[in-house]
Order: sequence, then structure tokens, then C-alpha cells
Amino acid sequence: MKIWITGAAILVIFILAVIGVRQYYYVNLKPVSDSQKTVIVTIPQGSTIKQIGDLLATKKLIRSSWAFEWYVHSADMTNNLEAGTFALSPSESLQTIVNTIASGHVAEGTVTILPGKTIAQIRSYLINQGFSPSNVDAALNPGLYSDLPIIADKPAAVNTLEGLLFPDTFDKTSATSASFIIRESLTEMGQKITPSMQKALAQEGLSVYQAITLASIIQQEVAKPSDMAQAAQVFLSRLSQGMPLGSDVTANYGAVINGQQPSLSYNSPFNTLKHKGLPPTPIGTVSLNALNAVAHPANTNWLYFVTGDNGVTYFESTLQQHNADTAQYCHKLCAQP
Repeated sequence: MKIWITGAAILVIFILAVIGVRQYYYVNLKPVSDSQKTVIVTIPQGSTIKQIGDLLATKKLIRSSWAFEWYVHSADMTNNLEAGTFALSPSESLQTIVNTIASGHVAEGTVTILPGKTIAQIRSYLINQGFSPSNVDAALNPGLYSDLPIIADKPAAVNTLEGLLFPDTFDKTSATSASFIIRESLTEMGQKITPSMQKALAQEGLSVYQAITLASIIQQEVAKPSDMAQAAQVFLSRLSQGMPLGSDVTANYGAVINGQQPSLSYNSPFNTLKHKGLPPTPIGTVSLNALNAVAHPANTNWLYFVTGDNGVTYFESTLQQHNADTAQYCHKLCAQP
């Protein structure tokens, strides 16, 4: 009997140990932090899985080199990791980082710029598509594109292409430069801002650059194109009444570009919870839907909106109604209990 009890106890201890190890493993697959900073990592030719894991752990991009090795082996990706230079972030999961390294440098194919992406994110993406960091940094210099109309609409004091790249898919060969991709994207943005759209924007009291700035906020605030025109009307009404835009995404952007964690309380010129008017620059790329929403806002009297955890955006005309919507529908996204 004692032998049986001892054996059962050992089995229970073994099972608990296995469960504990698995939980520890899954925790170590999570991102290291929320920081959006980019870390450039060069993996030398001939590196072992252990050496790659140790390098990533040293750079504080993963929680555990042991978990990295286990994941690579369990996913049967031992022979898939490539040497080269990669732009990675501690906000990415271990699986995402492994997939990026496994993707390697594609000599030919396409490059896709997505809506809602910042210049920092586009920089990382282009590096991970095989362009060198120095080539990408040079390509993101606005001075290279002074002949393009979209650059002429940019205030002279602004030295960034933030928000001016039109999201689309562009062909890429082994001879394609990063500056060619950027020029194509900027040219397409200029083509989307048609004379009729410029006229409509002027009727809303906006320059082209101001409209792109507002569209970049709408792009990240609401997901559904059908809600964008209503969101545009809310922000335009707030601007005309001298109210702060009150956009969380602008506050978070201002914190991140200053090397901080996303924060609604961080005081930067981009924090429209604290400062009236538009932020100094756009906060990311914009879709044609977002641009059209600014040019043709809805005809409503809303002054507030919140997107709930269910993905539905609730528009209201009073703060009291807005607060009630937030309390009822937005817990996780609004970080409330």
C-alpha cells in the first residue's frame, strides 16, 4: 500500500511539474513589453538556434532563449531561420519574431504598406523586406521628393513623411531601391488627392496636410468605413467649437515617438486630450476611405464617440450619454474594470 501511495504521489508531482513547465513556456512566448521601439539585429551566417536565441534575449527582444529554442524545434523551423539584418520590437511575440527571421530577405516579390502604420513601423517592415537600414533611412528623407505635389502641401518645418505614404502593394525586384517604393507611394497619395477632393476639403476649412492629419486619427479610431464619416463629423465639430479632439490614439502616439510606453497622460504636442487643435503631423498612413470621410463628413450633431469591446462604435451628442456608453460597452479597450 505504501509503495502504491508513493508511486501515486510521484505521478502527481510529475504531472504538476509538466503543467508548470508548459505554463512557464507559454508565458515566455509573450512580448517582452508594450514598447514600440525598433531594435536592429544582425544574425551572422552560420548561427545556431541557441546563438540566435541568446542574441535576441541579450537585446531584450524575447523573454527566454530556452523558450525560443523550444518553439523553433517544436514548430519544425530549425532549418528555416535566415541570416541577415532584421528590425524587431519587444512588443512582438516570440512567434512573430521567429516568423520574421524565417521570412528572410526576398529578392523579388511585392512590398505592401498598410493603413494605420507609422513611419517607424514602415521602416521596420522595409528592413525586413531586405532593404538595408541605411538605404531605408535615406529613402525616408522628405528632401528627396520635393518635386512631388504631396510634399509641397507639407509645412516646411515638418521633416517627416509620416502619414504621406499611400497604403498599397508595390512590385519589388532585386534592383528595386527603398526610395523607389517610397516615391511610388507618395506619387499615389498625390493622385488620390484629386481637385474635387481638394475643393471639398477647403469647404471644411482644411488644407490637404490638415486633412491627412485628421484622416490618420480617424483611421486608427474606428475600424469600419461606415463609421468614418460620422467620426470625421465629430472631430470637425469639435474643431469648429474650440473643443479638444480628445483622441486616445494621438496621446499614445506622442508617448511612443518619445520612447515612452503608450500613455494617455504623457504630455506631448500630440496629446489631443490635453491640447486643442490638430496634432503637429499625421500619426500614420491613411486609406482612401478615411480621406473621403474627411472630405465628406456625415451630417449629424454628434460630439462624442467610443468604440466598444464588441467592435461597435457608439456616437452621442452629450457627455453624459457618452460616459454611459463607455461604462456599458468599453471595458477592455478603455482599460476600466
